[in-house]
Amino acid sequence: MPEDTRREALGQDPAPQPPVNTTALLGLAYMRLGHLIVDGVVSAGFPQRPAHSAVFAHIDVEGGTRLTTLAARANITPQAMGELVDDLERLGYVLRQPDPEDRRAKRIVLTPHGVASVVAAVRTIAGIEADLKSLLGAAGLAALHDALSSIVGGASVQKNAPRSKAKG
Repeated sequence: MPEDTRREALGQDPAPQPPVNTTALLGLAYMRLGHLIVDGVVSAGFPQRPAHSAVFAHIDVEGGTRLTTLAARANITPQAMGELVDDLERLGYVLRQPDPEDRRAKRIVLTPHGVASVVAAVRTIAGIEADLKSLLGAAGLAALHDALSSIVGGASVQKNAPRSKAKG
């Protein structure tokens, strides 16, 4: 039983939570926005799970993408990506087709239904952007965009990250 649950069961106040750090806030924002996108896509008539975003966010709309490339882009195992692709294939969003560059390989390609789902996602994202602009103001949204772009660029963030020591 976690400490907070145990304290509440005894009628005590839960332990104070430490301040949320920037990394945790970014992760929570990412999850929140991802769920909003999935909710919008589902509301538009394209049932799927949040986990399927690992495919939709990384697939090349034109020409498709190899499963191993999708897995690397999503930072998950090829086996996990294969399960997601299997789900989306059953739902009619994607197909496996021979890779024209290597007939031994397959590309994961969006079906017309899959493309329509991506269009619904793009529309949902535009709505989320408008909501963020209302929430933060144009200048605040621009500042957030610039700050996140700097983090994604990563030059100064990585130099302060702890380094793992190689075993040897």
